[in-house]
Amino acid sequence: MRSLNWRIILHIVGLLMVINAMGMLLCLPWSFHFDDGAWKGILFASAITLAIGGSIWSMTLGHEPSIGKREGFLVVTLGWLFLTLSGALPYLFTGSIPRFADAFFETVSGFTTTGASILTDIEALPRSILFWRSFTQWVGGMGIIVLTIAILPLLGIGGMQLFMAESPGPTADKIHPRIKETAKRMWAVYVLLTAVETGLLMFAEMDLFEALCHSFTTMATGGFSTRNASAAAFGPAVQYIMILFMFLAGVNFTLNYFLIRGNWRRVWPNEEFRTYLFSVLALALVTTLIVFGTTENDLEQSFRDGLFQIVSILTTTGFVTADYTAWTPFLTTLFFVLLFVGGSSGSTSGGVKIVRFTVVIKNGLLELRRILHPRAIFPVRLDKYALNESITFNILGFFLLYVTIFVFGSMVLSAMGFDLVTAIGATATSLGNVGPGIGGVGPMDNFAWISDPGKYFLALLMLIGRLEVFTVLVLFTRAFWTDR
Repeated sequence: MRSLNWRIILHIVGLLMVINAMGMLLCLPWSFHFDDGAWKGILFASAITLAIGGSIWSMTLGHEPSIGKREGFLVVTLGWLFLTLSGALPYLFTGSIPRFADAFFETVSGFTTTGASILTDIEALPRSILFWRSFTQWVGGMGIIVLTIAILPLLGIGGMQLFMAESPGPTADKIHPRIKETAKRMWAVYVLLTAVETGLLMFAEMDLFEALCHSFTTMATGGFSTRNASAAAFGPAVQYIMILFMFLAGVNFTLNYFLIRGNWRRVWPNEEFRTYLFSVLALALVTTLIVFGTTENDLEQSFRDGLFQIVSILTTTGFVTADYTAWTPFLTTLFFVLLFVGGSSGSTSGGVKIVRFTVVIKNGLLELRRILHPRAIFPVRLDKYALNESITFNILGFFLLYVTIFVFGSMVLSAMGFDLVTAIGATATSLGNVGPGIGGVGPMDNFAWISDPGKYFLALLMLIGRLEVFTVLVLFTRAFWTDR
């Protein structure tokens, strides 16, 4: 096994920090427009990030243009870590979040699109900082690594290894044979949907600032809001628009590309998409009937609240319009289960993903047939095609590892003094990148009361969940670092 190419790893990490610094500068016009006084802190944060990232980038210009899987895993993980560390600086230097542990937690939650927050009064923050908060989720949603893939050829290196390590979901379906074109088209779809949602939200009720911030966090399935009441602060029209775009953000972006082009024949045969669509409709119907029958809400509000919460939690967005833990014990249990599911592979949502659950369930049912017919061969089929055994084993391994991390995380939080419901709720929502959970971290609560060690641990779970478990955990194996 060849040695790690550290120069190219650091070169790309430096480039990511430079891009992060440029992103901070986008907050300055909002600071000047609203006269919130935060521009000095933001400018200082950008300058420090640019100085460090630029220095790393320039000192590694003589890198050897070769990158393998191991470098890809390191770039993705270290890239996210350095983005988080530098991304916390605007909070610290403006005094918006003065404590490092809190700023680190909020930034990890942003870039991983989790949406968990330590803020008790969101509306008290400078508007430019609220913009940065939403922007971190938008960048993290599709992955700043994928953005970098589009320009890596300019540096003399390819991006397939990075794309495979970063792309959400068990597979990285390609729209175009060339990975650079794939990344560009994915980002084009992402930007287009964000722009369309912004326009619709402005037409419905919001001003440009709030429409842009909520479009950022909707398409990223992140859930950060500019209001303390989250989506409940807005009227039905806004909520229905957000439902539509949360749903689209939970669809494989390859399918969104074909949807935009009007190629429905490439969309409807997709088994994961059909499962996703029918799951949303069925769960929304059940939730609507229960909420209508157990609360004083009329039918329209019951339907809107039920559909909104189902789509928000299933896609791991985390916006709320009602306290779903106050409805019925059955619905609380249902939403807890949904914390694990997530949207489609290749979407910006977190969680296990629907396609993995589909494969696990199908394989389990086939095991019953294999017991009765031990000599027969029953392959797991998806979209009418037989899956390679290695893919099935990979998904089963991922599922087992995900559950193991959940159990371990719940035990760690319990040892820290969390009650059982809060421990499992905080672990599930952090690992699934959802945001609200159950117990002390429910939709009407936040994470401000958690101790610093607890925040750092939950931030680690967010990172592990966002980078699809294997990408982070493989770095802790001896084989990864052994050069033989």
